Amino acid sequence: MSAVVPAVCKATAAVIFLHGLGDTGHGWAQALSAIRTPHVKYICPHAPVMPVTLNMNMAMPSWFDIISLSLDAEEDERGIKQAAESIKALIHQEVKSGIPSHRIVLGGFSQGGALSLYSALTAQHTLAGVVALSCWLPLRDSLSQSVMGCNKQMPVLQCHGEADPLVPPIFGHLTVEKLKAMLNPSNITFKTYPGLAHSACPEVCFSQGNDGHQRVY
Repeated sequence: MSAVVPAVCKATAAVIFLHGLGDTGHGWAQALSAIRTPHVKYICPHAPVMPVTLNMNMAMPSWFDIISLSLDAEEDERGIKQAAESIKALIHQEVKSGIPSHRIVLGGFSQGGALSLYSALTAQHTLAGVVALSCWLPLRDSLSQSVMGCNKQMPVLQCHGEADPLVPPIFGHLTVEKLKAMLNPSNITFKTYPGLAHSACPEVCFSQGNDGHQRVY
């Protein structure tokens, strides 16, 4: 299931945005509806409810299990790959409905941002790009062998708050280094925001790419 903000006119592009741990797609759908572009359809899927090791096995919306948020933490490889397949199926569904894959942006916040990066890098469709907010790159040590050639030139906008206590900025810096090693470095944009904790702000939503043009995500 997803919260969907339909296009005002005929949809010729789509944004698929994934929420963070314990959240749903409704909040991000509301935020995106305030900055939407008329020809873009915004899709904010809801994660399934599952026990999360990090939160004392409490059941909550989560794309995959998180054991710890340390740099060398064990990762839920099976859960990450399974979640990525569900996102890639959503991309395929939009392609079947008539939206070309190169007109689909994948994005997310925190755990959702992590999943958006992994899903995009392993997708068989050529995507318009990824917006990754306050997140990290899952399975980074084994991912380079899984990156599909069709997305080697994919633009990535990565944003991170410099005061983030939950996903520390070092995660963002390590992620951008890894992305530049796997993709075209000139297509990777990394922006940090002084004083911003584990959240988004208007400056994140209205952001400029490497070419200096303002884009609304």
